[in-house]
Amino acid sequence: MNKQHIDLNGKTILVTGCPGFIGANLVIRLLREMSAGTIVSLDNMNDYYDPALKDYRLSIVEQEAKKSPVKHAFVKGSIGDKALVDRLFEEYAFDVVVNLAAQAGVRYSIDHPDVYIESNIIGFYNILEACRHSYDNGKKGVEHLVYASSSSVYGGNKKVPFSTDDKVDNPVSLYAATKKSNELLAHAYSKLYNIPSTGLRFFTVYGPAGRPDMFYYSATKKLVAGKTIQIFNYGDMKRDFTFIDDIVEGVYRVMQGAPEKLKGDDGLPIQPYAVYNIGGGQPENLLDYISTLQEELVNAGVLPKDYDFEGHRELVGMQPGDVPVTYADSAALERDYGFTPKIGIREGLRKFAEWYAEYGR
Repeated sequence: MNKQHIDLNGKTILVTGCPGFIGANLVIRLLREMSAGTIVSLDNMNDYYDPALKDYRLSIVEQEAKKSPVKHAFVKGSIGDKALVDRLFEEYAFDVVVNLAAQAGVRYSIDHPDVYIESNIIGFYNILEACRHSYDNGKKGVEHLVYASSSSVYGGNKKVPFSTDDKVDNPVSLYAATKKSNELLAHAYSKLYNIPSTGLRFFTVYGPAGRPDMFYYSATKKLVAGKTIQIFNYGDMKRDFTFIDDIVEGVYRVMQGAPEKLKGDDGLPIQPYAVYNIGGGQPENLLDYISTLQEELVNAGVLPKDYDFEGHRELVGMQPGDVPVTYADSAALERDYGFTPKIGIREGLRKFAEWYAEYGR
């Protein structure tokens, strides 16, 4: 697919979901790379997990902003607040929008569906509407909308690796359904209003200061507390783990290449729309991943060398909404943006363990 190059220097960029995990790391990267411009971070700082971790990430973002020639503003609020979203678009006239704000978690969606509809459906609709109206009265408007989708959209697909050409009409969780809905909404808005948009299906992102509800982080906390970790599907699971630096590199590259605006033979716009997998491309057995995590926690001094790991493991059945395998076919991302994730689980988990030894919560 042809891409329209976007020079991010001097641009005004909205990153929703910062200081969330991916959002904070992306903003830090932008503050380091850009020589001019404005970045607005937007997050509601909810308590899905300990807000202190978001405060920690935000403090690092703000430290980086002090050293950067780029202006940075943090706005506390929800993308579900249409008036707020519209006001920010009117005030800043964003050139590039990266929507990472969403209620995350497959299992949480089973018992708390309302927050997923509010954030992932209504919130994303508000972003799309604001992008649509950014072109009103002949204004240049948004040059590129990049948004987070998820590998969860593949549901129980038996065919691996997962390709963006695969049919994904059978979600096994509400979270997955909302992410597929995002892709459909973006496609419709791209077609109707000629909004260049790119969706990214993330595959199990991990790393320092990550989400505490993710297995590697929650398992670490339990092991440190002497509790037992549950290993689902009796350990017979594979995940395409993707280290945070790889994710940020991928998003950063995608931001700079928007789907080109073209017209078809009928004179009408061909939707400038694309969806990519962004994953490690090398699924890891869950038990191997856990063993590597344990080794790195020992090496970092988080756990003692004589820790009884076997005594703190419990093999249990599959959870509702979960899937046994995730595996990304990221060939299209490499073809169009020259990017392939590079960081293996040993290096990635070592960085997490070293961070946890310092942060300690």
